[in-house]
Amino acid sequence: MTRNTQHGKRVRRTAAALALPLALALNIVPALASPSPDEVVPDRQPSNVQNGVALLRIVVPDQDGVDRLNSMGVDLAEYKKPVDDGIEVHAVLSPEEAQELREQGFDVRDSISDQSDFAANQAERRVAMAAAAAAAAETDTLTPLRAEWFTSLEGQRFLSIEVKSSATDAQTVLTASWDSGPNTASGSGGTATMSRFTDAGQYMYHRFGSPLAINEAPTSVTITSNRGGSVTVPVTKWLGGTRKAPTHYVSDFIDHYMDPTEVTERVTSLAAEFPKISQIIDLPNKTNGYRRQAQAQFGTVQASTLYVTSKAYGSEGGNDITVALVKPATASAPLSVAVNGKDVVVNLATNASGAITSTAAQVGAALNGNSAASALLTANTYRGNAGTGVVAAAAATKLTDYLKAPANIKREPFQMKALRIGKSRDGSKVGVFLYCQEHAREWVTPLTCVETAERLLRNYAKDATTKKLVDNLDIFIMPTVNPDGAHYSMYDYNMQRKTMVNYCAANAADPANRNSWGVDLNRNFSVGSIFDGYSGASSSCTGETYAGPGKLSEPEARNEVWLTQQFPNIKFAMNTHSYGGYFMWPPGAYKSAGRELLPRVDFGTENFFWDASSYILSAVQEHRGTAIWPGRTGPIPDVLYSAAGNSADEHWYNRGIVGWDFEVGADIYDPKTKRFTAVGFQPPFREGHEEAMEFSTGQIAILEVAQAFNKDHQRPESTLKITGQTDTRTTFTFEIDEPANVYYTLDGSRPTLNSPKLTTASMREGAAQITVDKTTTVNWFAVDIAGNVEKNYKPDGNGKNYNKAIVKVGKD
Repeated sequence: MTRNTQHGKRVRRTAAALALPLALALNIVPALASPSPDEVVPDRQPSNVQNGVALLRIVVPDQDGVDRLNSMGVDLAEYKKPVDDGIEVHAVLSPEEAQELREQGFDVRDSISDQSDFAANQAERRVAMAAAAAAAAETDTLTPLRAEWFTSLEGQRFLSIEVKSSATDAQTVLTASWDSGPNTASGSGGTATMSRFTDAGQYMYHRFGSPLAINEAPTSVTITSNRGGSVTVPVTKWLGGTRKAPTHYVSDFIDHYMDPTEVTERVTSLAAEFPKISQIIDLPNKTNGYRRQAQAQFGTVQASTLYVTSKAYGSEGGNDITVALVKPATASAPLSVAVNGKDVVVNLATNASGAITSTAAQVGAALNGNSAASALLTANTYRGNAGTGVVAAAAATKLTDYLKAPANIKREPFQMKALRIGKSRDGSKVGVFLYCQEHAREWVTPLTCVETAERLLRNYAKDATTKKLVDNLDIFIMPTVNPDGAHYSMYDYNMQRKTMVNYCAANAADPANRNSWGVDLNRNFSVGSIFDGYSGASSSCTGETYAGPGKLSEPEARNEVWLTQQFPNIKFAMNTHSYGGYFMWPPGAYKSAGRELLPRVDFGTENFFWDASSYILSAVQEHRGTAIWPGRTGPIPDVLYSAAGNSADEHWYNRGIVGWDFEVGADIYDPKTKRFTAVGFQPPFREGHEEAMEFSTGQIAILEVAQAFNKDHQRPESTLKITGQTDTRTTFTFEIDEPANVYYTLDGSRPTLNSPKLTTASMREGAAQITVDKTTTVNWFAVDIAGNVEKNYKPDGNGKNYNKAIVKVGKD
C-alpha cells in the first residue's frame, strides 16, 4: 500500500492537525591550513575588530561535498537545498575561514547575514524593551474605539469591542467584562481576554479575534488592563453580522526577541496566573551558568605569547585579578613573581646589558610555580607552542571574563524550568513534550514555545478546542533548553550555537577561542552518537558540533531525559529549531561507511509520521501561506544530513516517544526575482514574529494529533492486494485504511506479534511487495499506532478471527 492511499478514516478523524551555526576554528581542523607560525589566531568576537564573521552561501557539486564540509567541522547551518549547479549550504565563516575554503576549491558565495544585521536586531530589541519598561512603570490609558452588539441571521447575538492601550508592548493584556442588560452587574454577561492586533509589526489596538457569542444584549462593558488602566463604555446595537462567528481565540503575545531570563520569567508568571491548569517544574540539573573564568593574553607572536586564566569565575573574583610583566631597571635581574592581594607582578629576567631574556615558557612556569600566584591563576603558552620566544613587558592588565550581558543576567548556574499545562496533571493523560532552543543562536524558537503556552492558557476559558486540549492532554513546555549559550548569543557572540562550558585543554583554551567553546546539545544524547561511530558530530572541543566528553555529559541534555523518564505518559514530542523550513523525524543518524542508518521506524509509525505531518504542516500554512516543501519533510538523514546523538533519536529509541523536529524559517519566495530567499537564524523581528506565529500554530496542531491519538478507539481495516502475477510467481501487498502495522504468516500458521511485519519498500516509498512462488495461504492482522487491533483479534490468544486469503500462483 502506498503512503498516499492511507489518508482514509484516520486522517479524517485527525482533521476533525538548524542548528545554531557551528563556529569554525580553522587552526585545529586538519583539513584546513594552519595559521602562520608567527600569527596569533584572530578573535571571533562580533565586532569590527573581528573583521566580518558572516553567514555565507557555499555551493558544492553533490552530497559528498556536504559530507566533506561536515567532517571538516565547518560551522554549517541546518540548511540544504538543490540548485542548478549542485547543492547550496550555509556556513558561519570569518573572512579568513572563507578564504581557506576557497583555496581548497569550495565555491563560497555571498552572505545571508552579517554583524550589521546583528547590530540592527539588537538596536530594535533595545527600543522594544525600553518601550515595555516605560509602559510597565506607569498606568496605561485605555481609549475605547468601538463597543457594539449585533444579531446574526440565525438570531444569535454577538459582541464586538475595540480598545487601544497607551502601553503598546505584547505583555499588555486587556480583559473585557460586560453586563447582561439594564440594571445588571458588570461581568454578569461574561468576561473575555482581548487579542492584540498588529499590522506590519506595529500595534494597532486590542480586539476580539472574532465577535463573541452572547446570550443577552449588554448595555455597558468595562475593559481593564494588567497595567492598571480601566474604562467603562456603553454598548450600542450595530446592524449586520451575516456569518456564524468562529470560536473566540486570542494570539500574538510576543513583540521582541527574548533572552532566556525573560523567557523563564514569562512562563513562571503564566503558571502563577493560571495555577489551576498549569505549574512550573524545576528541572533537577542546573546548568554551568552564564559565566567564564577571567583571562588575559600577552604577546602577538606565538612563540612569545602566553595567556593566564583565573581559578575563580570572573564574576566570583577572577575579574579583579591583575597581571603585570615588568622590566627591571637593573641588569642581570632574576625572574621573580610577587603577589599583593589579587595583583600579580612578574619581574622579568634581564641580561648583562639589561635586555629582557624571559621566555613565554619561563614566565608561565614562574607563575605556576609561585604558590600565591597559582592560587589565583594558571599560565600557559599559546596553543601548545614551546614558548621559546622572549616576552615583552606589559603594564598591569586586568583579567576579564569578556561577558557583556547586563547585571540582571545572573552569573551563576541557571535553574531550568518546564511549564506543565493540563487540567489533570497526574499522569493519566497522554503527554506531549514541546521543547525549543537547543541551539543558542536560534532566537525565534523560544518565542514559538512561549506563544504556544500563552495561547493554551489564555484561550482555555473561552475556546472550546483549547479547553479540550488542556483537559485531555498533559503538556510539557521547555522553552529554552540552552539558556547559557542563548544568553551568550544574545549579548556576546550572536552566532553561538553551543553551550558555554569549556572542555578544551590548554592548547585550545586561550581567549581568542572563547567563541568556539561549548557542547552541541543536539549531539550529546546517547543514541546513534559519535561515541558509537555515527556521523555528524565532532570530537573537537572547538568543533561546532562537539558532542561533549561523553554521552549525556551535559546537564541540559540530562534534563530532557529526566523529564521524559519522570513522566512516562509522554508519548509525543516536538523539538523546534531554525532555520530552513524542515519537518523531520527519526532516524536521525548514520555511520558514514555504507551509510548505516539507525533502524528505521516501522511501516505503521512511518505512515503515522507522514499523515500527521500533512495535518500539522497545513496548520502552519494557515497563518500566512508558508508551505514546507515535501523535499524537506521526512526522516532527518533523508532530507538534511546525519546528526549523531540528537534528542529525537534519544526519545524515540529509548522511550518510544513519537517526535518531530521543526526547522522554522522557511525560505521566502520573491515573485519579482522568482527565487526563494533564506531567512537565517536571526531575521529582523518582523519576520521572526511571523515564524513564531505560524509554527506555534503547528505546535497546537501537534497537540491536536496527540488528542486524536488519545481518543482513537477505532480498529484498522486491511485488505490483501495482488500487485503482479506470472506463471511462476505472484506478488502482493496489504492496504490499510489508516497508519498501522500488518503482521502476517505464509505457512498457514496463526499470526502473532512475533510474525513477519510489513515493511516499507525503501526510503520514502510505500509498502513492500511480497512474492511467493507457489499457491500460499496468507493469514494476517493489523494494529494501529494507538494499539487498536483489527477485528479485536488477540494475537497472544487462541482465536481464529484474523484475516485469511489464498494467493494463487500459475495454474495451482
